[in-house]
Amino acid sequence: PVIRGIKQQVENAEVHFLTKKAYYDVVKNNPYIDKIHLFDKDFSELLATLKTEFFDYIIDLHHNLRSLRVKNALGLPSFSFNKLNKEKWLMVNLKKNILPDRHIVDRYLDTVKVFDVKNDGKGLDYFLTKEDTVDLSSLGIEENNYTAFVIGATHATKRLPNEKIISLCQKIKGKIVLLGGPDDVENARQIKQAINSTNLVNTCGKLKLNQSAYLVKKAGLVITHDTGLMHIAAAFHKNIISVWGNTIPEFGMYPYLPAEGSKIVEVKGLKCRPCTKIGFRACPKKHFKCMNDINENEIISIANSML
Repeated sequence: PVIRGIKQQVENAEVHFLTKKAYYDVVKNNPYIDKIHLFDKDFSELLATLKTEFFDYIIDLHHNLRSLRVKNALGLPSFSFNKLNKEKWLMVNLKKNILPDRHIVDRYLDTVKVFDVKNDGKGLDYFLTKEDTVDLSSLGIEENNYTAFVIGATHATKRLPNEKIISLCQKIKGKIVLLGGPDDVENARQIKQAINSTNLVNTCGKLKLNQSAYLVKKAGLVITHDTGLMHIAAAFHKNIISVWGNTIPEFGMYPYLPAEGSKIVEVKGLKCRPCTKIGFRACPKKHFKCMNDINENEIISIANSML
């Protein structure tokens, strides 16, 4: 919404976007971006290129050491996102919640209020092309008639154990498509092996990001952890069941303006949760109650009623 708002509401705005090369596919089709700059390895070369563009302003939505280096090198007026690191630290370490009850998108928009950019209420954007199309019939599925289950997450403590995923897949009606990247291939293999049924389709590691996004767009329901595909599902205003482990929606990164029937599923009342603002490889307390105690029946009931 920040990109769209600047482009549509600021007269004659030319919008450039800087990101890591790995994330190019996320923004490459965005019609509100005039030019994309990619960071790969040579930061000095990147800075030299950026200086030739003669920008007027920098909108820093990342606000980390790398973006600080860009701001210092260009020496331009900049507007930076408030990451609320102090508030998050208090929540993680002392369980003191002084976090604002605002989604991160609305806080991102604060960085451009000086330009009189307003929230247009249209939610997130995600743009696909014909190249991203997947033949649904080749997977044995039909549009709006299957569940897309995003089984992965960047950190293990944000992901349901395989046993939980297998149990859910056995009890949710209809076709289920497993979505995930190369890191999820082995988990997907174990899940598929446990559920030897044509109703379960495994695409993990077989598709590009935007092809997975296409399957999210065409799904009738999306079950997901706190992941990028969760936000892509929100951009398509899908019915979403988001499952939360060690991270919490109060950090402001829950699905933004999804379909009205969408639900957040989490274990509330755990003294150890959140244990971090990002995630760990394993539960620091060894019990992993934030995921092991997730109410499967709640997810199954919501899923089957939506389908």
